[in-house]
Amino acid sequence: MSDDLAGRVKDVLAVDADRFEAQAAADAEVVKRELRDGTFDNHQSIIGLEYEFYAVSEAQRYTNGDEPSYALTRVPRRMLELMGFEKELGLHNAEMTTSPQPLSAHGLRAQESEVRARLQAALDCASAEGMRLVSDGMWTIPPTGETAGEYLTNSISDDGVRLATNMTDSMRYHAMANSETAPESFTLEAPHVSLDADTVMPEALITSIQPHYQVSHAVDLPLFFNYALRAAGPLLALGVNSPFFPADLYDEDATAEDILEDGWDEHRIAVFETVLNSGGHEKVTFPDDLDTIEDAVERVAVDSTLVPMSVGRGDRFDDEFATLRRKHGTYWRWVRPVFDGASRSSANARIEFRPIAAQPTVRDSVAFQAAFAGLMERLPRQDHPVINLDWETADENFYAAMRDGLDADLSWIDEDGNEVSGINMYQDLLVHARDGLRLAGCSEEEANYYLEPLRKRVETGVTPAAWKRARVREHLDDGADFEDALHAMQREYVEQQSETLLEGSFSDWF
Repeated sequence: MSDDLAGRVKDVLAVDADRFEAQAAADAEVVKRELRDGTFDNHQSIIGLEYEFYAVSEAQRYTNGDEPSYALTRVPRRMLELMGFEKELGLHNAEMTTSPQPLSAHGLRAQESEVRARLQAALDCASAEGMRLVSDGMWTIPPTGETAGEYLTNSISDDGVRLATNMTDSMRYHAMANSETAPESFTLEAPHVSLDADTVMPEALITSIQPHYQVSHAVDLPLFFNYALRAAGPLLALGVNSPFFPADLYDEDATAEDILEDGWDEHRIAVFETVLNSGGHEKVTFPDDLDTIEDAVERVAVDSTLVPMSVGRGDRFDDEFATLRRKHGTYWRWVRPVFDGASRSSANARIEFRPIAAQPTVRDSVAFQAAFAGLMERLPRQDHPVINLDWETADENFYAAMRDGLDADLSWIDEDGNEVSGINMYQDLLVHARDGLRLAGCSEEEANYYLEPLRKRVETGVTPAAWKRARVREHLDDGADFEDALHAMQREYVEQQSETLLEGSFSDWF
């Protein structure tokens, strides 16, 4: 293996694609056999959370010199190690993954406490370096002295290998820009925004939270999965948090009114889909319903391969299907099944729920984790009739929520079998999320505590995206141009978050 980054990318590109695909197919048969033998079954539901952040500078001051600029900044790798966080796509990113816990009152408290404890330590570490970690759906203030377009598209050619300047040393992402199937450019498209890059770096605009729900009996995963698809639109509508791009990414002729009128509430969805689906690949999609557990495995095995990568095999249980796991790493669906486990005793089948942007506070993020877990615990057990909602309608709900947030006209079937929308839909959704948490052992008080941030959004109609739009509108009405209005909103977001991230909630902002 080569030592330099370009050499390692070349090593990846030299992997025989046919052998990789054949091994992935063989691994799929291993997983199917273990599923039939009950290896992936567990005695209870387990939850986990992936939580992404980006870093901004607190040391550099805005043009008036009185307040921090909160410009995007790169995180030294040594700092990530001190924080105990993981690297993500961009040099400005940091990611936390919680320890899996049983779905129970104690497990939820453990999840929330772990996030707060580790995040507090990370914030202290970053502050000592003049930085702050931000929980948000998309950054809008580029690094000082650079435009967002420059930061996202800068690259170099090293020995014929194209490398993104501001990307971490992720072989998978660097190799995607150099493979035989790479498109001519990776194109980001959204209302009044079009950006071409020769790497996938534009995807580094976005950050998310990803709740995990591990099912007790693996054979039941398709049913849970199909319920998750129907809950995806309403939960996305509650969590929208990326209505704006950095100002320099907008078309020159786009006015502030155009941007406000035509923009969507969750551009994170469009970024992920358009960039990683460039060149005709269908990697990031709203997935179809599952019929059987074998279908879930087979979908990963036959998914188009962007970059075949060699895989070492050791003595762990999941080394027996290591190539399939590697392929799963580029199986980007908004809801996706996962088969994992270092040992037979820890083997698990779980659902990763990926539509939700990073939220303004820890409590809001945990609210989505709890709501998703509660719904997964309750809806299948009750045989809730929303499972009869057509897949096409669930798909339409998802993209309507992306565009319009809580203002979207979504369809739902309530527990009485009636088609409902609006407040009636959210009431049914949150009641069943609460009942699911109660089934998992939470008291009524505890269940209500976890879901209260989402109820507040329903009652007030205020999502993070709506809050951002209102702040930008306010600054425009005061005479600011769009870029100044956008930056003023973003600085206010970070300031509000600095007071509430660990202990407050988004509803404290208004």
